[in-house]
Formats: sequence, C-alpha cells, structure tokens
Amino acid sequence: MLNTPSTTAPIIPAPASGHAVGVSNDEFRAAMSRLAAGVVLVTAQEPPLDPDDASAPAGEDVGMTATAFMSVSLDPPLVLVSLRNGSRMDDLLDEQPLWAVSVLSESQRHIAGRFAMKGRISDRLLFEDIPYVRGKATGAPLVGGALATLECRTEQRVIAGDHTLVIGRVLTADVPSADGGPLAYFRGRYRQLG
Repeated sequence: MLNTPSTTAPIIPAPASGHAVGVSNDEFRAAMSRLAAGVVLVTAQEPPLDPDDASAPAGEDVGMTATAFMSVSLDPPLVLVSLRNGSRMDDLLDEQPLWAVSVLSESQRHIAGRFAMKGRISDRLLFEDIPYVRGKATGAPLVGGALATLECRTEQRVIAGDHTLVIGRVLTADVPSADGGPLAYFRGRYRQLG
C-alpha cells in the first residue's frame, strides 16, 4: 500500500519566463550566491580543421572557468559540469568528446578571472603565459600547480533550461600539487578558505 498524503500541494504554473511566481533572476542569483563552490578550469582542444590532412593546423585550445562542477559517481567514475547553452565550450563539447578539468588552487585566482571574462581575447592568448601540460588521454591543457587534474570523455549531455549538463567519464585523475588550499567562489567573489 502506498503512503500518500491526504492533501497535495497545489501546482503553481510557471509564467512564460520559466520562473515560478515571485522568483526573479536577481532573487535566484542572490540565493545561489550563498552556496560556496570550488573553482575549476575546463579545457578542451578543438579538432584539427582537416583530420585527414596531417599537415593541417591543429585546433585551438579552449578554456572556461566553472563553479558548477561535481562528482557524480564512483563506479564508474563520472563528473558533471554545467555549461551555458551556446557558449564556446558548450559548442565545442558538442562535437569534441574529450576534455579536462584542473581544480584551481587559492594562488590561481588570476587564471580563474582570465578565463571567466566576457568579451575576452582569443583563447590562444589566454593560455600564452600559463604553465600547462597536455593530457595524455585528451590532449587538453592541464594547468600546472592545480590541486587536481582530471581527463574526461563525454558520456551524456542533458539540456537543463539555459544550460547543458555534461556528464563525463573520468579517464585519468591526478593530484599533482598538495600545496595550498582550494580556490572558492562565494557571494560573487573568489575566496580562500580559512
């Protein structure tokens, strides 16, 4: 026998904007800004312009700062990153299944800010003076000095409102640096723990 309540809450229809009655963008942002999050750099390499021509130029490296990143499953190892629909990273990961994540340390605030800029310069210039190595499984940049790095292959893409949730299988996981604490994002600013 099912255990059902004797009364059910009324269903409040959402207006055309997609918001529940009484919830504005500003109110939603303010509430969610109270949730502290770690900061990561998501990276991928564009496929070559002509994969059949070995002399064709390689694709450009692309990077994006993200705070909506989390572990999903231990077996198999899965992670999730939320990407704004139509962003460069969303478009790239729609065609390129291999990508990487560098968990930024508190001393890497400048990297987070650089890759979060709107109307920014080309990604090639953004990577210019940042130490990184190429991931063996993905070819994507892995930032030097990161607290942890993961290389991933997309398993699933889920459209969720104005974002796409990209679930990736972890192909490699390393902890190259044990120094320093994590870079956090809270109330609209990068923060350090402690």
